[in-house]
Amino acid sequence: MDKEYSRSGRAGHTVKKRRIRKRGLIPLVILLLLAGSVLYIYFSYQAGIDIAKENGVEQQTHEFNGADNNDGKKNILLLGADREVDGAQRTDVIMIAQYDYMQKDMKLVSLMRDIYVDIPGYQSYKINSVYSLGGVELLRQTIQQNFGIEVEEYAVVDYDAFESIVNVIDKDGIPIDVEKDMSAKIDTELKKGKQRLGGEDLLAYARFRHDAEGDFGRVRRQQQVIEAVKNEALTVGNIFKLPKIAGTGMGHVNTSMSDGEMYRMLASFLVRGDKDIETLSIPMEDTYQFMDTPHAGNVIDLDFETNNQKLHDFLESTEEDAGEGQ
Repeated sequence: MDKEYSRSGRAGHTVKKRRIRKRGLIPLVILLLLAGSVLYIYFSYQAGIDIAKENGVEQQTHEFNGADNNDGKKNILLLGADREVDGAQRTDVIMIAQYDYMQKDMKLVSLMRDIYVDIPGYQSYKINSVYSLGGVELLRQTIQQNFGIEVEEYAVVDYDAFESIVNVIDKDGIPIDVEKDMSAKIDTELKKGKQRLGGEDLLAYARFRHDAEGDFGRVRRQQQVIEAVKNEALTVGNIFKLPKIAGTGMGHVNTSMSDGEMYRMLASFLVRGDKDIETLSIPMEDTYQFMDTPHAGNVIDLDFETNNQKLHDFLESTEEDAGEGQ
């Protein structure tokens, strides 16, 4: 009897020791998984950075005096820099992106390139000329003076960045519904209908403006393309590519944001953020007129009071505000 009890006790003690050992392995496994994830993210990000280096991209530092107002929101000036012509470079795309860390949502404002603005220290001209006159700092001042919006950071993106990002997401292209046949002055021929477009053709689609809509149609397509790229990047099949996609983008982008700030914003948006990006285009319908000027040609003469009120309401509102208004 004593012997049986002794054997039973030893068996129970052995099982208990095994359980303790297994429990002890769990933290080790978790630690190894975390370490592997960190290494995967790091090397994938670096692989994206290397793509930019292979394309001969050089990082530049721009004068910029934007200051964080610590309101939980980050206003970022997004610029698509056109290729240089006669030593001057204009901004083909001018947007203000806002990320709200408290509400976890992203907003995007497109400013038409032909808006006629007062430029500090210069004659009034189209807003897309400001960058060539004084870089991102002068554009920051111009936006503050004309629209009353303080931008705190900037990101200047070249066209190679867009093409490279699209190709990393999917070498077969991004699904897009091309709204009409297009070929005028875009070095390619696009056919109407749903299809996948590679980086070069998708960029051509976003830049097309040689129709009756002009720049208004282009801005709408730019927002359509951004939405399509975002949706494709966030599909299940591409989630693991996100570090490489981010590295590819950052390798081509000149920005005032630190890597730490970029990581923080990206992680906040991906993990907790509302993936539906709210958009606004300035000018709004029936709030402008076209005007011929002797020095700037045909420009958009804006009703600044009406547009600025809408712009401020858009950037300052929250989902709770929208709910209360219903």
